[in-house]
Amino acid sequence: MGSCTDKEEKPAKCVWVHGPIIVGAGPSGLAASACLSEHGVPSVILERSNCIASLWQQKTYDRLKLHLPKQFCVLPLLGFPEHFPKYPTKDQFISYLESYAAHFSIQPRFNQSVQSAEFDSSCGFWKVRTQDMEYISRWFIVATGENAEPVIPEIVGIGRFRGPIVHTSAYKSGSDFASQRVLVVGCGNSGMEVSLDLCRHGAVPHMVVRNTVHVLPREMFGFSTFGMVMALLKWFPLRLVDKLLLLVANLTIGNTGQLGIHRPKTGPIELKNVTGKTPVLDVGALSQIKSGKIKVMEGVKEITRNGAKFMNGQEKQFDSIILATGYKSNVPTWLKGSDFFTKDGMPKTPFPNGWKGEDGLYTVGFTRRGLLGTASDAVKLAKDIADQCRTNQDCRTYSNIVLVKNCTKK
Repeated sequence: MGSCTDKEEKPAKCVWVHGPIIVGAGPSGLAASACLSEHGVPSVILERSNCIASLWQQKTYDRLKLHLPKQFCVLPLLGFPEHFPKYPTKDQFISYLESYAAHFSIQPRFNQSVQSAEFDSSCGFWKVRTQDMEYISRWFIVATGENAEPVIPEIVGIGRFRGPIVHTSAYKSGSDFASQRVLVVGCGNSGMEVSLDLCRHGAVPHMVVRNTVHVLPREMFGFSTFGMVMALLKWFPLRLVDKLLLLVANLTIGNTGQLGIHRPKTGPIELKNVTGKTPVLDVGALSQIKSGKIKVMEGVKEITRNGAKFMNGQEKQFDSIILATGYKSNVPTWLKGSDFFTKDGMPKTPFPNGWKGEDGLYTVGFTRRGLLGTASDAVKLAKDIADQCRTNQDCRTYSNIVLVKNCTKK
């Protein structure tokens, strides 16, 4: 490259990347890199943490298993070991990802936290700045995913609570809360599973259900619910599949509205496709709710020094609060000059066409369809970039990165 300058920032080392720059070394980034490698296209992954799949390794609870059968969670080009169970554990999934990276010789650049990424139209390249480097390439792949940062809700009085308040990203085991009265804010898959885990360790969880939510059995008649949905959608309209799904759910787990968990008017699959709101796949929490061991509470009105006041007028004391309030994309905080993403950090173009933007911008893992969507994105973008590389000498060099020179102010 002829020049490597930055008029506003302090000087940094500049690196020219032969092939795409990928941000994020989770499943999405690994899948993109592997698919590119299969086409002979080099890439560089920038990862802010010190390991691959940092969300899985550092911010998940001990009892976590994949919610879907392993065949729906496989990354492109390399399957799970045959001896893995139908629903692999957290540790098994991490070992799969580590084997995946080793198989495709993927070596991310760790401890590289992206501060800004912007397309420079004057020279036609992407400039991606970390705390100590600037990486430059013709292509840029956003693979940080939908779950980059914990969502911390604003609740009146939360600063007054005298006990510990933790997000599920810092929760490991219910053994840390044995014999405690715990307020769990959130009733998604994490809220349900954390409540179940607390219950099994002798705590008394009170789970806040503020909004409507679909709860489905993880399996129906011995078959994966998700697998049945995928099969039915090949033959029947989505809304009919939703009706069948709810009919079977009501027969197998009963009317959840009687437990204080009311269903949305929109069916579970349609709701997932439109809003990204995932139905809860029950792994045992409902039976504990029915037995009264997990208490279902209405929305929180206010946190007090010793507990919480609820919308229905109740007030209870708690020893700890766990925020099962999910995660969000952080793309808007560092991607500059692009209107491809919404303010919530999701592609404006819906699936299946949200994987490609303009000027060499790509995304993987923002489909709201889990690892199946990730795999689809990775395959498409790799082929698209490889097609461009057939006439681009930059993709045919022996090394994937070259130090250019120090950036200097003009």
